[in-house]
Amino acid sequence: MDADVVRVFLYALATAISTGLGALPFLAVRDLSPRAMATANAIAAGLMLGASIGLLAEGEQRSAGATFVGALLGVAFVLLTQRLMGDREPEFGALRGAGARRVLLVLVVMTVHSFAEGVAVGVSFGGGAALATAITIAIAVHNIPEGLAISAVLRAQGASVPACAAWSVFSSLPQPLMAVPAYLFVHRFASVLPYGLGFAAGAMVFLVLEELLPEAYAHARATHIAVITGLTTTAMLLFQQIL
Repeated sequence: MDADVVRVFLYALATAISTGLGALPFLAVRDLSPRAMATANAIAAGLMLGASIGLLAEGEQRSAGATFVGALLGVAFVLLTQRLMGDREPEFGALRGAGARRVLLVLVVMTVHSFAEGVAVGVSFGGGAALATAITIAIAVHNIPEGLAISAVLRAQGASVPACAAWSVFSSLPQPLMAVPAYLFVHRFASVLPYGLGFAAGAMVFLVLEELLPEAYAHARATHIAVITGLTTTAMLLFQQIL
């Protein structure tokens, strides 16, 4: 049992580390103009929308009602987080004000989203090693564009590439933390999974519509933002289908 628990933890840890790879494309980008910042936000919005649609589809296969309730809770969670922040100007490293607020919201939502992915890894081990390996690889690869989405938001606010990678990995740390208990209590956690999937989807969609897209539209032409968001959403959906 101990060896199995260690293996589950290491598999889930690998999925978390893979999220940091999403920061690599920004090694080629040094200075971001306002239009480039808007494009980065549009890319993040599209990737998050595509991921959300995939989560809703997966949750619906398990329980449509639970997924819907989870989505409502996700929206409520973002609203509550915004209210708790109030009119204060939060700080995040060197960032202040609206930029720091946006980064904090994205990181909070994506970190909470990782709890559901950690549960998915742990639950998959209940179906045997072959299924667990396939699910783990799929989530690890899926985490790379999620890391790209996080890095796009951070990079648009001036964060360094190493910082983007580090915060991307940080957002996925709940995966190894949740995988082990989900493996040990697979049947109980399996019933909770659709709520988690819906929660993550609802929170991300609301965040995209409330924070990322309005910021993007403020610094670039509407057509440009719409095209980038549409293309990245489609690419994310096709990517998930391939997996």
